[in-house]
Amino acid sequence: MSILEYNGGAIIAMAGKNCVGIASDNRLGIQLQTVAMDFRKIFKMSDNIFVGLAGLATDVQTLDQLLRFRKDLYELREDREMTPKTFSNLLSNILYEKRFGPYFCEPVVAGLDEKTGEPFLSGMDLIGAPVYTKDFVVTGSCTGNLLGMCETLFKKDMEPDELFETLAQALLASVDRDAISGWGGVVHIMTKDGVMSKELKGRMD
Repeated sequence: MSILEYNGGAIIAMAGKNCVGIASDNRLGIQLQTVAMDFRKIFKMSDNIFVGLAGLATDVQTLDQLLRFRKDLYELREDREMTPKTFSNLLSNILYEKRFGPYFCEPVVAGLDEKTGEPFLSGMDLIGAPVYTKDFVVTGSCTGNLLGMCETLFKKDMEPDELFETLAQALLASVDRDAISGWGGVVHIMTKDGVMSKELKGRMD
């Protein structure tokens, strides 16, 4: 088993019409043994930036704290809010700095440009090589299942309610076919009016 799959996990981010959503499961495990059902993998960095961190649980928590510190430092120095693209570059640099002893974490960044309302999505590997996309990006232990479901269900220019439903169905259908992720989930939808968060009830077996 890969160290990235040691604790399990599944994260999707998807773009809609002037909105963007990110969803994850809640399971924390030690390989096939479930330890907790309320482990956070998605972190709110600001009203228009969320980051999903999939991988080794200790590195997930370390990266969350480091990202908050570096983002706050940037905003203090620059006297302006960080954009999703800048945040994605910051995260990529943090990962690349540690490339010889990397954080075992494959992140996803979902954001909404405050000026234009355009969705921003990016994903990267554990040394920070980024990929930018206009539709959806996935990470975690059931990437294959997630990609298949997203390709099937994704439509362009979805409204927030339809985007929530698509994310929820894609996540729940995918984790049902993966033994090391699942046990409920959470979906966050960002719009220009704010953030909507909903819990998902999933299979508990």
